[in-house]
Amino acid sequence: MNSKTDFFLGPCVLESQDLVLEVAAHLAQLQEKFSDRANLYFKGSFDKANRSSYDSYRGPGLEEGLKLLKMVKEKLKLKTITDFHLPEQAMTIAQEVDVLQVPAFLCRQTDLIASGAQACALHQRKLKIKKGQFLSPQEAQNIVEKAAHWLSKDHIMLTERGTSFGYNHLIVDMSSFQVMKSFGVKVIHDATHCVQRPGGRGSSTGGAKDQLLTLLKAATAAGADGFFLEVHPNPARALSDRETQISLDQIEMIISDTLQLKEAVQGLSMNQLELK
Repeated sequence: MNSKTDFFLGPCVLESQDLVLEVAAHLAQLQEKFSDRANLYFKGSFDKANRSSYDSYRGPGLEEGLKLLKMVKEKLKLKTITDFHLPEQAMTIAQEVDVLQVPAFLCRQTDLIASGAQACALHQRKLKIKKGQFLSPQEAQNIVEKAAHWLSKDHIMLTERGTSFGYNHLIVDMSSFQVMKSFGVKVIHDATHCVQRPGGRGSSTGGAKDQLLTLLKAATAAGADGFFLEVHPNPARALSDRETQISLDQIEMIISDTLQLKEAVQGLSMNQLELK
């Protein structure tokens, strides 16, 4: 029997308590509906440390952010994920959050990987590392091996969010899922950030949301183990990544169709075919 598919869903940044509860309540209903096929995690950043503009909203900060994520776990019984930027944050976050995420631009920072892996090992959490857009999938093996000094590979995930070959356009190499899965870890498709255009609107990030579903379907067929999508009740008014967030009322259909496609692909006879 196939394991459940992980979905990491929520707003880019923790904007307010009302927003967090609205999104989390909707996801909790979906978790109940898809409980036999999927694990839904509520995601949200307490600090967006890589905004295009100095004046852009970054989030509520570590202390208030963890309070919001703890509320989601206690009131709505959802697992949670957030990113961290400094080694000294890892142990504090791991006490409250189920999955610690290493941002793409920081994926080669050994101290960050080590602190995250150690905190996850101590608190029985998972470490999700975004492959930087400056790395090939083969080079991500070094990241896994760093984390594996302290954490078992079944608690390590890599994330594919595209590779930049110049300017601000990201390309998703569909063979990367097979390559990175060969390292013994789950590989997640970041459907939101692979269609980003960093700085594409000058002082804010742009994006090509019309391409999101095409790449999501392709990544599903390519063997992605799970999916990361940012969702918001009103993407046009989101305080971060408004160009690439999915409307909250659309996410149920996306989850359903993605699961159907994933299950269909897993059932193909040619999965057992070895090409010579």
